[in-house]
Amino acid sequence: MTASTSQQNAAFGLWPSPISAAVVAAGATPLSQPQADGQDAYWLAGRASEGGRTTLLRQRGAELVELTPAPFNVRSRVHEYGGGAYLVAAGTVYFSHFADNRIYTIAAGAAPQALTEPGSARYADFAHDAARNRLLAVREDHAGGSAASDRQPVNTLCAIGADGSETILARGSDFYAAPRLSPDGRSLAWLSWDHPRMPWQGTELWLAQVNADGSLAAPTLVAGGPEEAICQPEWSPAGVLHFVSDRSGWWNLYRLAGASVQPLCERAAEFGSPHWTFAVSMYGFSSNKDSDGEIVCTYIENGVSRLARLSPDSGKLAPIANPYQEIRELRVGGGVALILGGSPTIPLELARFELASATPQVLARSIAELPADGYLSVPESITYASGANGQRSAHAFYYPPCNADVTPDPAARPPLMVISHGGPTGMATNTLKLATQYWTSRGFAVLDVNYGGSSGFGRAYRDALKGQWGVVDVDDCVAGARYLATRGVVDPERLVIRGGSAGGLTTLCALTFHDVFKAGASYYGVSDLKGLDDDSHKFESHYNEYLIAPKPESDTLYLLRSPINHADRLTRPMIFFQGLDDKVVPPQQSEVMVAALRAAGVPVAYMTLEGEGHGFRKADSIVRTLEAELYFYLRIFGLTTPAQAAVVAIENLPVVAPTGKA
Repeated sequence: MTASTSQQNAAFGLWPSPISAAVVAAGATPLSQPQADGQDAYWLAGRASEGGRTTLLRQRGAELVELTPAPFNVRSRVHEYGGGAYLVAAGTVYFSHFADNRIYTIAAGAAPQALTEPGSARYADFAHDAARNRLLAVREDHAGGSAASDRQPVNTLCAIGADGSETILARGSDFYAAPRLSPDGRSLAWLSWDHPRMPWQGTELWLAQVNADGSLAAPTLVAGGPEEAICQPEWSPAGVLHFVSDRSGWWNLYRLAGASVQPLCERAAEFGSPHWTFAVSMYGFSSNKDSDGEIVCTYIENGVSRLARLSPDSGKLAPIANPYQEIRELRVGGGVALILGGSPTIPLELARFELASATPQVLARSIAELPADGYLSVPESITYASGANGQRSAHAFYYPPCNADVTPDPAARPPLMVISHGGPTGMATNTLKLATQYWTSRGFAVLDVNYGGSSGFGRAYRDALKGQWGVVDVDDCVAGARYLATRGVVDPERLVIRGGSAGGLTTLCALTFHDVFKAGASYYGVSDLKGLDDDSHKFESHYNEYLIAPKPESDTLYLLRSPINHADRLTRPMIFFQGLDDKVVPPQQSEVMVAALRAAGVPVAYMTLEGEGHGFRKADSIVRTLEAELYFYLRIFGLTTPAQAAVVAIENLPVVAPTGKA
C-alpha cells in the first residue's frame, strides 16, 4: 500500500484509513512453534480464512510444502490452551488433530495416518524415544468417573508405541510438562506441579533413569518447589541437563553439575516465560555434536527481547545483532537458529539465522503486505507512577495516532484506548500488529499496559498481583490514562478501555469502580469471580487462590471485586464479545453483565460468535468484532458514522445528533 499525497481534515476517530477490518483479518496469520529437523524448517500457521484452523508447513531448500491440508487442524487442547501440538523426528511428523484429539503421523511422502485410537485422551509436548521406537507425551484423560472428584481430567506422562499402545510412565501429580529424553536415551527429565499452584508460581524438575523395558526408575527431585518456578528443561549434546529457574527472582539459566545446581548467567532478565502453552523455547545449543559449546538464547530486559551467545563456563553474554525487539520463540541446532520475532516496524515473522554470519532469511510473515509507513504508529515505551501515592511503577507502550493523509486539528486531542492484556500473567509487546494500527490510523491513541502482574519484569513485578487481581491491574490502567491526559496528550473526556479474558475483568472493574473511562469493550471477559471458580477448567481451577485469596477468605473479596455484584455502579456504555464455544470463560460470564446493564438502562451491545472459543480465529469474526467496536465508540462519542446500516444493535442508547467534530 502506498500513502496518499493529499492532506485532509477529519475528526479524531474518523480518519479515513486503508487498514480496514478485512485487511486486519487477511493479515492475521498466526505463526507459532518453529522446529528444525536437519536443514528442514517447520512451523505452524493459522488460517483465518479456513475457519481458523492451524496447518503445518515445511521449508526444504526453496520448496515450501503444506503437510496438513484441510481438514487437519494441528492443535492440542491439553490445559485448554494447548501448544506443543507437533514434533518432527528424523523426518517423521507426529501431531495432534484438534477435531478428535488423536495423534497422527506423517512419514516421508505419505498422507497423515492415525496413531492413537479415538477416545477421551488429549496429548501434547512430544519427545521421540528412537531407541524404543515410541513417542513420549503429556496425556490428559477426560474420561472421568461418577464421583465428583473424578470429573476433572487426569494428567500423566505416557509412552505411545508404534502400534498405538500406551504406557503410563509417571502419575500422581496434577500436571505434567516437558518430558525430555537425554541424548543416550538413559535418563528422562520432566516438570510437574500440583494445585493450587500455577506453573509460574512453583514447579518441580524431576529426573529418572529409563530402564531397558522403557519404564522409569529412581525418580529424583532436581530443583523447584512451591516458591520456585522451573521451565524449559533441555539436554545439551553432551548429556548435561539445563533448565530455567526463577530462584533468584528472575528466570535465569542453570545446569545440573553432578548433584549440584549451577547458575550460568545471573542477570536481572527473563530467560523464560510463563507456561501458558507447551513447548515454548527460549534457548538452545549451537552444536549438534556430542560436546557442549555455546548456548544461543533470548532474554527479556525492560520489556524488550535480546538475542545472545552465552558461554556456559564463563557466563558471558555476547549480543547477536538482529532486527527484533520481541523474540517469541527460538530454536537452535546445527549452527542455525529459527527465530519467531517482531518489532515496532516488523510484524511477527519467522526467520532462519546462520549463526556463523548472523544472516537472516525470512521464511514466513504473519502479514503478507504492510500498509505504507505513513499509516503505521511506532510505540514509545513509557514508565509512570501508579498505586496509592504513586509508590509503584507501571510500564506500557504508547501509540500516537498516525495517518499520512490527515492534518490533525492542533487544538484537539485524540481519544485514548487503553488495552488491558489477558492472563493476567501475560505481557504486552511492541511488535507491529494491524489490530492496533486499525485504531491509530483512525485517530485513536492507544496505551498497551504491562500492569503489575505482567511477565517480563521479574518475579517481584509478577507477584505484585498476588491477592490483588482487580486492584493493581486496574490501578495501573487508570494511572496510565490519567498520566497521558494530564500531559495533554489525549482527550480526558474520551478515554476508553478494552480487554479480553482476564483483561476483561480489568476492563469491567475499571469502569465499575473508577470514573476515568467513558466506555469499554469486553472480549470474553470475567465478570463473576465465584462463577469463574464454579465453571473453570482444571488448569486454572485454583488460580484465584493466588490472584484473590484461598477459601474461605476469598468469599468476601469475590463479592467486593466481582463487577456483577456492583452492576448499579456501572453506568458507562459497554460492548461485549463472546465465543459460544468458550470453555475457559463461559458465555454466562458476559451474559449476566449484559442482562444487568440492559435492566439498568445503560447503553450496551452484545455480539456472540458461533464456533469460536477463547480467542477469535475466524476471519469473519475478526472483521465483525472490529467493525462493531468502532461503530460502538463512534455512536457513544456522538461522531458521524459512515453511511451504512448499524453494525451492531446498541440498547438503551439515547438519540443524539452526530456532530462529526473532534
